[in-house]
Amino acid sequence: MNVLASSNNPEVDLLHEIGSRMAAADEFHAVLGRVLDFVLALVKCDSCFIYVLEKDELVLRASKNPHPEAVDRLKLRVGQGITGWVAEHREPVAIKKSASQDPRFQFFNYLPEDCFEAFLSVPLLCRGKVVGVINVQHRQPHEYSGRETRLISTIGFLVGSEIEMARLESENSHLADQLETRKLVERAKGILQTELSLSEEEAYLTLQRQSRQRRLSMKQIAEAIVLSAEVRSQNAFGPSPK
Repeated sequence: MNVLASSNNPEVDLLHEIGSRMAAADEFHAVLGRVLDFVLALVKCDSCFIYVLEKDELVLRASKNPHPEAVDRLKLRVGQGITGWVAEHREPVAIKKSASQDPRFQFFNYLPEDCFEAFLSVPLLCRGKVVGVINVQHRQPHEYSGRETRLISTIGFLVGSEIEMARLESENSHLADQLETRKLVERAKGILQTELSLSEEEAYLTLQRQSRQRRLSMKQIAEAIVLSAEVRSQNAFGPSPK
């Protein structure tokens, strides 16, 4: 008997798919995109947000509806709003109507979903620790069944560790990029100090000025200076022997 064959139970099949697809080592936002897909397959809703806990703030990292002004920018403190309450207490909250009237509700002018009637918020957990929150919303009153709440909570249990791992990998990649940039800037500063007889501060200010004027990052300016110096050094020794 093939235990991986379809079970004729869509919920079991979906959970199996979650487990198999979460095994893939994808980047942070790709993982969150798949989590959105899983939630939307379980609950037909008008809106779905995923907040990720980073240090002591919940950051909006994924949304069913396009919100370029809010995704990766909107932040909540733990305990702030319904979302923050769920993160603080590690318990789901289901409100079937008039969600904005709940005393815990936090209003944001640029999120039209704040006018929606129904609201379900579920914690994402990793080894008992909150790593994020999933919010599901409906424009019209909607009574969230125990089944819907349990299924989304189950997703929270299953994907919490994967989201945390992807977040840490993204953070480590960012730190590695910062370290590489710092090394390049230091090399470029040294070249400017030697070739233009500048102080360390003057060399750094020169890099900053070039970055602003050319609308390029400090890393790109530093790369260009280092490359130019390497080319001059190679030419100084004449053409390479054939």
